[in-house]
Formats: sequence, C-alpha cells, structure tokens
Amino acid sequence: MQNNTTPMKSKINILKPRIKARIRKNKQIFKKEIKNFFEWVSGAELVNLKQCDTNEDPIRPELDNEFRTSYGRKIYGVKYKGQIHAVMCFAFTNKIPKSVEDLDMLSKDAFLQSTLRDQRVGKMAIAYTVWSKKKGGGKLIVKEVFKMIKKSNHLNRLVTLSPLTEMATKFHLRNGAKLLSVNDTTQNFEYKK
Repeated sequence: MQNNTTPMKSKINILKPRIKARIRKNKQIFKKEIKNFFEWVSGAELVNLKQCDTNEDPIRPELDNEFRTSYGRKIYGVKYKGQIHAVMCFAFTNKIPKSVEDLDMLSKDAFLQSTLRDQRVGKMAIAYTVWSKKKGGGKLIVKEVFKMIKKSNHLNRLVTLSPLTEMATKFHLRNGAKLLSVNDTTQNFEYKK
C-alpha cells in the first residue's frame, strides 16, 4: 500500500514559508498604518474656520457659510499639515432644538440675549453637522470640541441636531453620546463628561 500523504505534506511545507512571509508583510503594513494614523491624530489641532466648502457637507449642504457664521455660530476644523481633515458646525443656544428652523431661531435668541449680558452666547453647543475627510477625523473633532466646551466657563452641554439616519446614530453612540430624543426629522444626542 502506497502512502498518499507524502505529496500533500510537501505541498504544505512549500506553502508554509509563503504564508509566514505574507503574515510578516501584513504585520509590517498594519504597523505602518497604525503609526501614520496616530502621527496625524497627535499632530492635529482644532481651529476656528471663517468658512468651509458647504458642498463637502454630507448632512446639511444647503446651509451656506453666512448661516454657519452669523449669530454667534461657529465652524471648527481639525487641521493637520495645513489641511483640514474634519469639520463640525455649531450653534449656541439655551434650549435643545428639534429642527434646523428651531436651531436658527434659538441661536438668534441666545445671541441677542448675550448682547444684553456678557457677550457669552448660549449655554449649549449644538453640533448640527460633522464630516471627515480622513479616517478618524470625525471622532477626533468630537473629542477636541468636547474638551474645548468643558474648558469654557459658559457652555455646559454638547448636544447634536442629527439626521434620522443609521449612520448618524452609530457614529454618536460609538463616540460615547447618549440619545436624548427622536424628533420628526432629527434626533438629539448628548456628549457627557
């Protein structure tokens, strides 16, 4: 009787070095990608922008730069090596908006109230749009903006006015936010300490 396992063993022995070489190469690629990711994350900075390319906004491209910067509203970006890799737009209010129209009205109201007081607009930062051009940018900008809000002496909450999409829900829950309410056309999440 002839042993048929010998040809099979020789094929396996031939494949072992190839498999090991492929695993080594994949580990090297993975380590390089991780190093590049952490390099850009640690070297990035949060900057206040005067405008953004609204056509890049996947959530609310219809809102122009005038809307995004009037009545105390702000645009923030994560900048690395001279390029913006993530953008988040805010309105400052004293109440949680349920729609973009609410956001507009409440941020105007908070702005007008601030002119009569200490020039500090609103108690809440309402993030109404966020997008990223580079992997990890969305999470990074949420983290950096949250740090900025915690340092503020007049803002006490970071709340979102998010679309009713699965992607928005997953993004905010994955980044530590809690669902506050589901409205007719939006949903609100809150980031807490």
